[in-house]
Amino acid sequence: MGPAELLVLTFPQATITRETAVALKALRTAGDIRVIDSLVVTRHADGAATYGELADFEHLRGVVADGGQDLPLIGPEDAQEAAELLVPGSVALLVLIEHVWAEAAAAALRAVGGRIASGVRIPPETIEEAVRAAEARLSAGG
Repeated sequence: MGPAELLVLTFPQATITRETAVALKALRTAGDIRVIDSLVVTRHADGAATYGELADFEHLRGVVADGGQDLPLIGPEDAQEAAELLVPGSVALLVLIEHVWAEAAAAALRAVGGRIASGVRIPPETIEEAVRAAEARLSAGG
């Protein structure tokens, strides 16, 4: 198995749209990731939070995962943490993914006694900011 990562994807509307789920399915079917588990967390207009499996939502059944989640690894604590990120009237999709593309590298590391001990996700905004700063330095002759 390759490295796994829990992503919390937030959206400004009160539900995960079918279009969003179809976009996620495209990632899965490209073969780069495998969805291990997922959970939808909704912060309602009154501030209350609820969560449920994708299969609980008629329009999302079978769209992201292959016939359902394989491992129930995302739990109520994860849902609560995600709910704290949401403003009323918004939703989050928690997705635990395996990076299938890195499976061969992980196997090679294990074969020589190594392992992937940690990983850090760098937000795209941070990278974009670094690129703009580097471009500004180059333009200024630095």
